[in-house]
Amino acid sequence: MDAVTLWIAATHLQSAWQHAPRLAIVAPTKACGKSRLLDVLLETAHEPFITVNSSPSAIFRSITEKPPTLLVDEADTIFGSAKMAEKNEEMRGLLNAGHQRNRPTTRVTGAEHKPVKFPTFAMAAIAGIGDLPDTIMDRAVIIRMRKRLETEHVDDFRTRTAIPFLHNVRDRLADWLVTRLEEAANLIPAMPVRDRAADTWEPLVAVADLAGGAWPQRARTACRVMTEREKGNEQDRGAKVRILADIRSAFAAHGDPALLATEKLLETLNADPEAPWHEQGPAGLTARKLQMLLADYEIHPANRRFSDGQRRGYAQADFTDAWNRYCPQPDNTESPGRDAQVGPGPLSAAMPKPRGLGLPLPPPSAGTGPRR
Repeated sequence: MDAVTLWIAATHLQSAWQHAPRLAIVAPTKACGKSRLLDVLLETAHEPFITVNSSPSAIFRSITEKPPTLLVDEADTIFGSAKMAEKNEEMRGLLNAGHQRNRPTTRVTGAEHKPVKFPTFAMAAIAGIGDLPDTIMDRAVIIRMRKRLETEHVDDFRTRTAIPFLHNVRDRLADWLVTRLEEAANLIPAMPVRDRAADTWEPLVAVADLAGGAWPQRARTACRVMTEREKGNEQDRGAKVRILADIRSAFAAHGDPALLATEKLLETLNADPEAPWHEQGPAGLTARKLQMLLADYEIHPANRRFSDGQRRGYAQADFTDAWNRYCPQPDNTESPGRDAQVGPGPLSAAMPKPRGLGLPLPPPSAGTGPRR
């Protein structure tokens, strides 16, 4: 769990970063270790502020210029359905805005009703069953947990022994990083990804560069592999992206013709049992719904001339630009090495080791008490 280790370390240097990466801890069912991982974060992250169903106003009023680390549990009770998500739109907006500096929220307060700006910038770990809203996932390092097999061993987590150990790791980690604040703020690490993914992963890669040794390579491998993995998941999360990929597959299934009739395209899309299109209604995906999905890409059907007559259809050439921009064919990237621990694995993989999460920490000092 290199990504988790580096994310924890990055929380202790939040004032150095321009972006505050979210840590999305998601799983398909309960009992996959999400809350236990939050337990570890609670005892190792900088100034943890844990919340379950807190109001957005309570959260942003708890964020200062020296931000805490937000820990949000049971996110499925906030975003688990369309109705819940609509009700909690303000929370989603807060989590989105806090990913970047200088994105305050403004509220009217006091007897004089003056507008006051509240900072939102803070690193946040969000745990829940099922994926979070797309806009949050897009700003997150995504940890996909899974239920362990009966044959898999997981070390017991006992509060009496685990918490003092984790506090010791946290304090030594903070002592090492506090001396590197200025250096971290001036770092511009070479990134293996671009755009928002680079913004999200940059604090983690920067910490790895500060640590030296094998960490720079391990961090970049985890960044590349985990980002590529989520590109595939985006097809399932976003219908407007998935439809492009599925249409490309439909053209390929018919021999990559220059033109494809709308009725043939719909027949192919609706026939895929693993795709969501046959669930769009009694008739599955219709010509009208398909046209609406493609409208934002400025791709439209037209009367086309086929060998057996004229019918409504789509030209493959009209999709080329959208395919290249939104769902390019994956490159043959190098497989991760043994050091790239990017899978969700058992909890023991996420537990910090006695040397302090594997980073080069100073020796423990006598009389070091708990730090929050």
